[in-house]
Amino acid sequence: MAKFHTTDISGKHFLVTGGAGFIGSHIVEYLLNSGAGKVRVLDNLATGLRSNVALFEQNSRYEFMEGDIRDAATCAKACEGIDHVSHQAALGSVPRSVKDPVTSNEVNVSGFVNMITAAKDAQVKTFVYASSSSVYGDEPNLPKHEERTGNLLSPYAVTKMANELYASVFSRLYSMKVIGFRYFNVFGPRQDPDGPYAAVIPLFVSGILNDTPVYINGDGMQTRDFTFVENAVQANIRGMLTDNEAAFGQVYNVAVGANFTVNFLYEAIRELLAKEHQATYREARSGDIRDSLADISKARQLLGYEPTRQFLDGLKLTVEFFTNK
Repeated sequence: MAKFHTTDISGKHFLVTGGAGFIGSHIVEYLLNSGAGKVRVLDNLATGLRSNVALFEQNSRYEFMEGDIRDAATCAKACEGIDHVSHQAALGSVPRSVKDPVTSNEVNVSGFVNMITAAKDAQVKTFVYASSSSVYGDEPNLPKHEERTGNLLSPYAVTKMANELYASVFSRLYSMKVIGFRYFNVFGPRQDPDGPYAAVIPLFVSGILNDTPVYINGDGMQTRDFTFVENAVQANIRGMLTDNEAAFGQVYNVAVGANFTVNFLYEAIRELLAKEHQATYREARSGDIRDSLADISKARQLLGYEPTRQFLDGLKLTVEFFTNK
């Protein structure tokens, strides 16, 4: 993985909430490989996996704390002695939120408020968090610009917009250094292919590999700005360690700035696996955005963000990971 910081972090202590999850575990890996003084993970293992962090357990600078962000005391304890927080803990998935909006709200909104309050009270230096491209809702224009959003289309999108609103208030009211990241369809190694709310790329790879049914929602012509996980890691590292005062109190698109149809994605995976597996088309999912493409100029300008992996490069690495599991 490329290097995304220039300062010495050997004396810095980091907290990654949701660090046993897909994106979180990659942030933890980067920090430990870069010599961070301490990396603490807070995770309740509801969607995160022990296997994602198993490779860190022998590292004396790594600390695992099993706990739930819905508990304020747990959040306070997790922030003790911490310099920088990367808040990734959340219940993802639009369909999950449509089915159970209450739990998504409890974790993603109440849990977020607990965490940012704990970070404030612990006087952490920076607090970065995961938002989502779902906050663009039905805003029709492409590419998506941070200042222009539409009507929200799912309870999940509401929770992420609530995070952004709270973050903005905490930034101004308490002079906290807070940064949010609107992720666009992040994918890569360690993304869970199992369960009812698995993401599209591991689902496609798993189905084609195992000759099990693969479903494409709608006509497959919906587009996404598929973003390799290394790019999300870069945003978090740059956000936590930036010394650009103008960068704080902002939210940024984290993507590549190129979009592809789901049909193209399916064919690309099939080609990489050299298999003739046929997909089954079914009804479009409620709450889904039709087209997605990010403008990443703001992150470039204020954070020095530059995607290091394009879609097809990242897809090849991801398919190799699942093939060699």
